[in-house]
Amino acid sequence: MLEACVFFTVLCGFFGLIFKQNLVMKIIAMDVMSTGTIAYYVAIAARGGLMVPIADNPDATLAAGTYADPVPQAVILTAIVIGFSIQALMLVGVMKLARDNPTLETDAIERSYRP
Repeated sequence: MLEACVFFTVLCGFFGLIFKQNLVMKIIAMDVMSTGTIAYYVAIAARGGLMVPIADNPDATLAAGTYADPVPQAVILTAIVIGFSIQALMLVGVMKLARDNPTLETDAIERSYRP
């Protein structure tokens, strides 16, 4: 059920990216799609019964139990930071387009473009 909700979120972002004409709405749709993708990876990486890989006793070995892998967490944190920076760059591009165009609709920008 959780995977279906996450897949629905990704599809909402994808369809928003295709069908919305406003550039700011396209950026928000990309953010929704990114959030759904990150939620999917978190849902797959989460497994019950795993312990945190921190040993309380320095003499204890980590082989005593089943430990969670910290690599997916690092990958997801990196994806969040990269997504935020890409979103900021897209918004800067939209601000530069808004300076020259009276609208942010893609059809109007394409019609007014003169190379």
